[in-house]
Amino acid sequence: MKKIKPLAFYLPQYHPVPENDEWWGKGFTEWTNVAKAKPLFEGHDQPIYPADLGYYDLRLPEVREQQAQMAKDYGVHGFIYYHYWFGNSKQLLERIAKDVLETGKPDFPFCFCWANETWSGIWHGLSEKILAEQVYPDEKDLIAHFEYLLPFFKDDRYIKVDNKPVFIIYDPNHLHEGDPYYISKFRELAKKNGFDDLYIMASNKLRDDLLDYKSLGYNGKISNAFQKAWGPYIEAKEYISHYKYYKNRIKGLIGIKRKKQQQVRMQNAELVVNDLKFEEQNIPTFPCILPNWDNTPRSGYRGIILDNNSPALFEKQIEKAVEYLEDKKYPEPFLIIKSWNEWAEGNILEPDRKNGFAYLETLKKTLHKHDINE
Repeated sequence: MKKIKPLAFYLPQYHPVPENDEWWGKGFTEWTNVAKAKPLFEGHDQPIYPADLGYYDLRLPEVREQQAQMAKDYGVHGFIYYHYWFGNSKQLLERIAKDVLETGKPDFPFCFCWANETWSGIWHGLSEKILAEQVYPDEKDLIAHFEYLLPFFKDDRYIKVDNKPVFIIYDPNHLHEGDPYYISKFRELAKKNGFDDLYIMASNKLRDDLLDYKSLGYNGKISNAFQKAWGPYIEAKEYISHYKYYKNRIKGLIGIKRKKQQQVRMQNAELVVNDLKFEEQNIPTFPCILPNWDNTPRSGYRGIILDNNSPALFEKQIEKAVEYLEDKKYPEPFLIIKSWNEWAEGNILEPDRKNGFAYLETLKKTLHKHDINE
């Protein structure tokens, strides 16, 4: 088997932009939600604090260099930058990718995931006002979109399968309903510009068996197995830890009435990871693993928490992904990690003050054990 290549989703939101200033207040970034987070119940581990990199500003090239070096040191092959093209040449948060392209730094592989979805206020747990609508207006805009991407595709750092730039579509259903020929037209443009083709992957947003991704023009699918395993537990009753259960019982026995308060959905990560199973569809299906999750900084009581996360459970996910990939003859054995730095969703590989480098060390140690990431 070829050397496994872990790719981590990367959020480029950590710098002010005029739109966020207008919608959420001057200087808003993802850190605003992270820093203002509060515990929603006794024992809730919020706020979480960044460790070595601090509350960074991604406009600083030194920060981007530090991130890339850190990722490289611990076995991450490359970043998947979220890319926001809403149609009619409207973009958001494109500054970081632009700087990476123009400066040639950091010298670290990357590709794009086109986050083709409408932004509403609920994106940050607030009002449901439409902020930026995702549309697919016409072929002129499609060509403009490809021409914007072309210099990135041509960059030596851009991740390719053979001579095919990797391009991930966040919501295949939305794209197909908006323009069913978008992918085939993109492929034509790629071939006209010197590539053998594009290697187009569907993200993990939709179920692996929801659509016939192959017939829609996809080369690969990022596995939805984690969400599939998690689904039944999200639907079930709230998970209550042993500590909380016995504390409530003791309070009841001594006559202390529990205060009624809003509940946040909380599930036991161990149960989810135990049920995690990667399954191949009719196209290469790449395993996707999730180190942690708590999106209450964005969504408050509407958020969901994976409780009892640990590096040990992350190791178990990596082991399952490695075992799944061992007998697959994929052109590249990608292992997708969600995510490098989605701090307001409590979904991070970057070091935080509580765990330090534990998750990164687990990734490096586990891959090294299998001698597949030397």
